[in-house]
Amino acid sequence: LVLAIIQGSLPMIGAQLGNRQLMAVAEPAAFGQFLFVAIAFAVLTHAFVVSDFSVLTVVANSHSAKPMLYKISGVWGNHEGSLVLWVLILTLFGAAVALFGRNLPTSLRARVLSVQAMIAAGFLLFMLLTSNPFLRVIPPPPDGNGLNPLLQDPGLAFHPPFLYLGYVGFSMAFSFAVAALIEGRVDPAWARWVRPWTLAAWCFLTIGIAMGSWWAYYELGWGGWWFWDPVENASFMPWLLGTALLHSAIVVEKRDALKSWTLLL
Repeated sequence: LVLAIIQGSLPMIGAQLGNRQLMAVAEPAAFGQFLFVAIAFAVLTHAFVVSDFSVLTVVANSHSAKPMLYKISGVWGNHEGSLVLWVLILTLFGAAVALFGRNLPTSLRARVLSVQAMIAAGFLLFMLLTSNPFLRVIPPPPDGNGLNPLLQDPGLAFHPPFLYLGYVGFSMAFSFAVAALIEGRVDPAWARWVRPWTLAAWCFLTIGIAMGSWWAYYELGWGGWWFWDPVENASFMPWLLGTALLHSAIVVEKRDALKSWTLLL
């Protein structure tokens, strides 16, 4: 959380003042933030794997007799664990921009990473205050309650991670849009920079929705391949907006038009 606050403030101030030293903080902070969240995720996963029932989340969502696949997928088969996965992917995209976005203008890159860190700081604060995945149970019970029977399926191992890669991946498009608004620069070069990140998120979300449809097809009570309920529409609406954004970004890149529409998307 501290690193996220540092990354969200100092590079943004540096970009405003033209201070390269402050802007340079963004890259190591992004890597550090990803590293620490990855360690937290690994520790939580280890607790599920070894059935550490001194952790409340493990007690509520695992059992010592569960197959290893369901122990691991149980990490994100609950509210607290899914938030850790969400923030892990969020910081992963930030670290990816820090690593692969070195061709970006220094000020734009600093602002993009700052906005991304502000989003991460919000989720990290929410986790610490309301959804701590590491709450302890003393003394620990002899065994856990087990995972929800509907979630004991191979689909849980693949559907949520891909869906989250899509959902969270679109935060990069948001960060690029906010950075562009601050800089007052929306041009073909900006569209060329933002399009690969948007395309990656769109592909992950497409795979996640397809896997969810496959899972729903054979899981009793989910309404076949597709059912128009809020849960499924919650993934379909971002997919539609992402599709529109990809096409709109191409227009900005090729014709230097639809700038306001692209930023709105």
